[in-house]
Amino acid sequence: MPVVTIGPAEVHVDAEGFLTEYGEWTEELAAQLAAQIGIELTDAHWKAISFLRADYPQRGETATLRRVSTLAGIPIKQLFVLFPGKPAKKMAYIAGLPKPRGCV
Repeated sequence: MPVVTIGPAEVHVDAEGFLTEYGEWTEELAAQLAAQIGIELTDAHWKAISFLRADYPQRGETATLRRVSTLAGIPIKQLFVLFPGKPAKKMAYIAGLPKPRGCV
């Protein structure tokens, strides 16, 4: 896997830029990743990201929009506002997780 420098950190990424090492992620890195895709993180964003980070080790895969909505209590429409365009993909990218299954 390629290694890239984002801010002061060197991280392992896949061909699409998603982090491949769970332990390399930090909140500071998340803010930098979000800024790269035009998102300024708010408490509402952090709620979704925190859910994804907590859920991933238990399941071994990135949660779907439906799972985030149901278990984290964030309406899907709000996820589209917070992470415009492709919310599942953008949430996973910022959270330092693999791209969710089914995302193109």
